[in-house]
Amino acid sequence: MASDSDPASEDTVQAPVCCSARYNLAFLAFCGFFVLYALRVNLSVALVDMVDSNSTAADNRTSSECAEHSAPIKVLHNQTGKRYQWDAETQGWILGSFFYGYIITQIPGGYMASRVGGKLLLGFGILGTAVFTLFTPLAADLGVGALVALRALEGLGEGVTFPAMHSMWSSWAPPLERSKLLSISYAGAQLGTVISLPLSGIICFYMNWTYVFYLFGIVGIIWFILWIWLVTDTPETHKTISPYEQEYILSSLKNQLSSQKSVPWIPMLKSLPLWAIVVAHFSYNWTFYTLLTLLPTYMKEVLRFNIQENGVLSAVPYFGCWLCMILSGQAADNLRAKWNFSTLCVRRLFTLIGMIGPAVFLVAAGFIGCDYSLAVAFLTISTTLGGFCSSGFSINHLDIAPSYAGVLLGITNTFATIPGMVGPIIARSLTPENTIREWQTVFCIAAGINVSGAIFFTLFAKGEVQTWAVSDHRGHKTEGTNK
Repeated sequence: MASDSDPASEDTVQAPVCCSARYNLAFLAFCGFFVLYALRVNLSVALVDMVDSNSTAADNRTSSECAEHSAPIKVLHNQTGKRYQWDAETQGWILGSFFYGYIITQIPGGYMASRVGGKLLLGFGILGTAVFTLFTPLAADLGVGALVALRALEGLGEGVTFPAMHSMWSSWAPPLERSKLLSISYAGAQLGTVISLPLSGIICFYMNWTYVFYLFGIVGIIWFILWIWLVTDTPETHKTISPYEQEYILSSLKNQLSSQKSVPWIPMLKSLPLWAIVVAHFSYNWTFYTLLTLLPTYMKEVLRFNIQENGVLSAVPYFGCWLCMILSGQAADNLRAKWNFSTLCVRRLFTLIGMIGPAVFLVAAGFIGCDYSLAVAFLTISTTLGGFCSSGFSINHLDIAPSYAGVLLGITNTFATIPGMVGPIIARSLTPENTIREWQTVFCIAAGINVSGAIFFTLFAKGEVQTWAVSDHRGHKTEGTNK
């Protein structure tokens, strides 16, 4: 139940949702993260067409444990794109180079957003990524070094985006609408994955791989123009927001934002609730990045789906995750507003469902052998249930320190990027022969990390604004809210 100082108990009349400035921001952010993830994952599809198949034939080990799921589909497709002699190790460096740029700008991005606002930082982060994407064919022609450097630069641009968005929501999201607004905006990332994976394959099939980068790059530039034109950093500076909505947002946040200019780094880094989010974020991303990177490999080399089936089936789990994010955001805010659940209770509940649920089905997927239908179903359910975390630990930064939410997300996302760099490498080292037993080990390790992270978060998370996050504590209690 909510206590007196829980934001969920504030007696504020909600402003209408329809045509509101805050939901327009959520929609534009949704489109932005859609583009962002399309720009991130398109290379993993295009790379298949960029590489001369003869250069990787010796690296591929297909398990013979499962029978061929279906006969290969013999089709002709566009062969005009240039091919490169890149072995599996080189491809790994190309795909992984993104994260080396991405991890660098997380904390600086959060700090800059707290100083200059998130609008320009997010906008130029996506614009930079889009422009660099347009130069991908040129970089590939110049050589592996140029392409690796370009992808690292794209990572630098994308690294500021999530902290910048969190920083903007600290000024725009009323406490009782945080789950809905943030789940809508960040769900664009999942849908971007769902759409861009098969769409990139279609483009490669009917045109050639260069157009994958040209199309998504141009879309990113168009989004940037709309973002700069329609969005502002705060409700106070928005030109078309209604006075009623502006007052609703500002009054709901009046006891939560700090007026101090400097970031309280020392008390922030000593805060156990922050480290609870760090551990949960790291653990969740271990499973997320392992599946994002290696699910197509598992379906091709172990379950032996053909390439047409693989493209669609690899995208299905992320559609489920997108749908779950949207619905869980609605459910989380309803539990707080209508059922008087405390913020902490909701964050714990949704984190447990979103991390232990996927762990259970991930392990199950490894132990059902060659049952193709069950394998796809379990992997889909596992990824789908992860969507609950969008209303769990993922937005807990805004609960404990809304004024520094961008900085906090920068810190947690720095640690959470490490699994993207090392998780798939470890997974591939554990599966040299692509046997079912080897993949069982990969899935069990990911599940164990997930469960450990969920337990740590449940034990040490908080749901109220921390004392170090506000400069004026008058009328703001910090105890007695951890129910």
